[in-house]
Amino acid sequence: MHFPRLDVGQIKIKPIEKGGSDRNFYRIRCSEEQSLVLVKYNLEREENRHYVPIAKFLDAHGIRVPKIYFHDPAEGLIWIEDLGDTDLYSYHRESWLVRRAFYESALDQIVALHSLPESICVEVKEHLPAEFNAALYIWEQNYFFENCLGRYFKLDPSKCEELAALPALREIAERLARLSRVLVHRDFQSQNIIIRNGQAYLIDFQGMRPGLAEYDLASLLYDPYVDLTEAERAELIAYCREQQVNKGMAVNGESDSKLRLCAMQRLMQALGAYGFLGLVKGHKHFLKHVPAAMKSLHSVVAEIAGLEKLERRLTELSTA
Repeated sequence: MHFPRLDVGQIKIKPIEKGGSDRNFYRIRCSEEQSLVLVKYNLEREENRHYVPIAKFLDAHGIRVPKIYFHDPAEGLIWIEDLGDTDLYSYHRESWLVRRAFYESALDQIVALHSLPESICVEVKEHLPAEFNAALYIWEQNYFFENCLGRYFKLDPSKCEELAALPALREIAERLARLSRVLVHRDFQSQNIIIRNGQAYLIDFQGMRPGLAEYDLASLLYDPYVDLTEAERAELIAYCREQQVNKGMAVNGESDSKLRLCAMQRLMQALGAYGFLGLVKGHKHFLKHVPAAMKSLHSVVAEIAGLEKLERRLTELSTA
């Protein structure tokens, strides 16, 4: 009905495996030269309903995302542009000379998102989930203690509660919540960045909300799927800061501290997700990323005052 030029007799349908999402993806190949992707989403999950208006908003303001061809909200179906399967993660074994250009393209897109003025951001406000506030940061921390330390490492619940109650953790949540917000992707990591013709496109952005630019930067730079060296990370931070200045965004002496705290939050959220998806939802492949994420979290926490007790516990668990 909506794609009358397609030859139904030639159509081939193939499922696309996509992380731990509750959505199903299918590649609809119409011919050797023509294909598109069908997304079937869960109607009960509110976040899924907002993918299309967010995608159209981003596209309208110059952020590279898949084009929306047709949306059937009653059935929970979205027909979108097929950008291919080559994500940023696909290049993780390539030389830094190759990878750096793709990372810079991704950072160009995310800085463009972060620099959208508030007068434009209000256009999509009704489609966004709750903004990052102290409660959400504390939720991420507790998600980590419950699903990673408790469920995965089987740490005694009383010990998890003791660590979760560290005053420094609440102070971090409250400090981050006081800072001014921009639109953030919320899951800006290598598998949510498609590379096509050398340019980065953002996907899985339905969790977009007001938050801190450093949270997205931390999501990419401390991505457990990819092992960036300190030198590579430093180069990308410098590049991002340069692009932020060019866009008129404030970069000051607190930027590194904010990045460190956001890295802690992001890694806690990721580790909580790995434990939950791996042990509750049965997606065991997520569990293999726990060691890398724990290593990064330990290095970040070691530089944050007031978290010495948590650092010691992370050391014990990582070497057990």
